[in-house]
Amino acid sequence: MPSGSIYVPRDEKFTGASPQNLYETFWFAGRKNRIRVRVALAVAGFVVGNALAYRSGAAAAFFAGLALGAAAGLTHLLVVWRLHERTAVWRGRRRGEVLTGRLLRRGLRRYGYRVMDGRAVPGEASIDHLIIGPGGVWIVDNEAWAPDTYIARYGERLFFDEKFGTTVAKGLIGAATSMADMLSRETGIQVTISPVLAVHSGKIGARGGMLTGEGLTVAYPRRVARWIRSQRTAALTADEIELLSRTAARILR
Repeated sequence: MPSGSIYVPRDEKFTGASPQNLYETFWFAGRKNRIRVRVALAVAGFVVGNALAYRSGAAAAFFAGLALGAAAGLTHLLVVWRLHERTAVWRGRRRGEVLTGRLLRRGLRRYGYRVMDGRAVPGEASIDHLIIGPGGVWIVDNEAWAPDTYIARYGERLFFDEKFGTTVAKGLIGAATSMADMLSRETGIQVTISPVLAVHSGKIGARGGMLTGEGLTVAYPRRVARWIRSQRTAALTADEIELLSRTAARILR
């Protein structure tokens, strides 16, 4: 461990290193091994493709093996790249709110939803995204966890590894409630806002990369827009969406 152990001698080159720096160090240290695995998969793909083409009587067995070998190597490269990119926000290389905002606009705007960034009730914590559309109103916040963080629900309780998720859930539910009260009071439209936490990195222990507990939905960023489209917490008309959006732009800083 970076902080040291009575059972493991302290390694000075890791003293004071952040988890992100350690992750990068071990990632680059494993580069040669990843290349070996990729080459082995490409060779295996070439052999299998060649054998299958030869058995089926194809004339271009060599080229079939070459194509399958290239596909195997490229697949490994893409999988490894995606795993590394999933940690980009946690490593500080990208901004989670920018990535999620782009995905929300791409997945929701064509369906009549408005996506507003960085909104907050005066005196309350800021929320990364406010979504207003035909199916209701949501807030989406972003959080980056270490790649080995396991996020799960047991009963109705959320857990981030061994830590309770109650604090995270209460904060977002409180912000959603405050926003809903203010929008309802200003527009005369009774609004309920559902909170969502977009998780960058970490492992969500649920099928489909999404779970709900303690009143909070936790999901990978790419799952959020589709999930919102599938929900119907309200039935808002185009005029109501316009009024709510204009009011939110005016009163939520």
